[in-house]
Formats: sequence, structure tokens, C-alpha cells
Amino acid sequence: MSKVISFQIPKSEKTFIQYQEDRGKYFYNNLHQHPQAQLTLIVEGRGQLLVGDYVGRYGPGDLFLLPESIPHVFRSDADYFEEESNLRIAGNTIFFDFKVMSRAFSEVEDFFELTHLNEKITGCFKINGDTRDEVGELVSRFSEFSGLTRLQQCIHILSLLDFNSDDLVSLNQIPVLRTMNERDGRRMDQVMRFILDNSTRQISLEEVAEQAFMSKEAFCRFFKLRTRRTFTQYVQQLRVTEAKKLLLETDLSVSQVSYQVGFQTLSHFNKTFKSLTEMTPKDWRKLE
Repeated sequence: MSKVISFQIPKSEKTFIQYQEDRGKYFYNNLHQHPQAQLTLIVEGRGQLLVGDYVGRYGPGDLFLLPESIPHVFRSDADYFEEESNLRIAGNTIFFDFKVMSRAFSEVEDFFELTHLNEKITGCFKINGDTRDEVGELVSRFSEFSGLTRLQQCIHILSLLDFNSDDLVSLNQIPVLRTMNERDGRRMDQVMRFILDNSTRQISLEEVAEQAFMSKEAFCRFFKLRTRRTFTQYVQQLRVTEAKKLLLETDLSVSQVSYQVGFQTLSHFNKTFKSLTEMTPKDWRKLE
């Protein structure tokens, strides 16, 4: 029997900065949360990012800032899980424990802005433009730093985050939904994994409710409270997100894309796509 992994990922409560490099076949694929904010640079790999109420894609060069205690997962695309696949992932992440920093420097006025920075991280941000280039370069080299230099570079990175800049794009609805207890988190992880693995076929409400060991009515309330979407709306968002990728990266016709991501009719696909993106699938493909 495989080891059951906790929804809550423990990390040190005595370190302001923790640095992690992910290398392998796919990213950690369980929904999870932790009390630290995180800054993640995708070096290699593609997939879907689920964070709070946001559903979207990630790829090489993307840089994300996530707040503390928000359920999230960087779910690699299905082909990364195939045994014969040669695809690899790589990501660099810096974790920031602002509570540790606050306990250590709460009386030092010079550190006031730093110790309260987490109050500005009101949701998940995608970092673009010049800020991405400058911060991404530092994150890509973060393993080279140690001691006081590491702390200095960390503070420099945080100082570059201008929350009034168009370079920082908020991905969540505000206020963001944070923190699930262990039981709800594990239940939500089971549901999300089932939806992601089956989103290209018709999933009945009964099926997904069974994954959560709930009645249909109880599941609908549970799911909407934690995603701000109905089950149907969430699945449609996942399918459109996947369709956007296929439209840009393949030569499949719009009709083929529609059926491949799970829509039963082309008209429903076109209508749903436009309602979520304000563009038709053909217009989206022209962005390439």
C-alpha cells in the first residue's frame, strides 16, 4: 500500500527562506497547502495550475507568486505520467515564512514593510514583463547564493514586486479562499484528481459525488463553497483551458479539439469558449 501523503505540507517554522528545486518526470501532483508564501519559476514542463478558485496553464518561463495557506497543485500534463515518456520537469521555488520574519523583527522599524508584505499577497499572481525577467533570473540562480548573500538576494527579489504594476496579474477572485482542514483538503484532492483524469469524457454528478463520499446535494454545496464555481462550470473551465493549449500547439481542427477535450457538440464548445475567453476558438488560434 502506498503511503498516504498529508494535505498539509509541513515546513520549518524557524526559517524565513527555504529553497527547493524540483526535477523529475512530473511535479508533485497532490492538492496541498502550507503556511509559507511561495515564488515558483517553471524552468521546464507544462500542465495545469489549480490554485484557490483559479484554473489555468503553466509552461517554461512562467513565474507565479502564491500566498500562504492556499490549496494548490501544479499538475503536469497526462503525457508526463506515461512510463515510456522522456518528458521532464524542472522548477525552482523560494518559500517565505513571513510569520517567522515578523517574530524576529517585529520591533525593528526598518523591517516593517518586509514583515507585512504577505498582506499584499492577496491571491496568486502571475508575474510578467520586465519583472518576470529580472526576478526569474535571480530565482534561476538562487542555488548559487548562501548565508547573508542569500538573504540579501531574497529581500532584493521581494523589493522588485510592485503590486501596483501591470506586471503582476492577479489570478484569483478577491478575497481569496484560503485554508482547508485536513479532512476537506484530502477530500478535495481526491475530487480534483478524478476530475483532471476524466475531464475529456462525460462525468456525471453522481460519479464525482461518490469520490467525496457525499450525496449529490452535499457535494454541490461543498464544491461551490471551495471553488466558487458549480461542478459543471469548473469542468467547462478545465476543458476550455486544455482547448486553448491544443489550438495553439497542434494542427487539429476546431471540431477535433472540441471533441478531444470533452464537448459533445461543436456549437456548445464555441459558445462556452467565447463566454470564458471573450474570443472564438478561431480568433484564439490566430494569437499564435
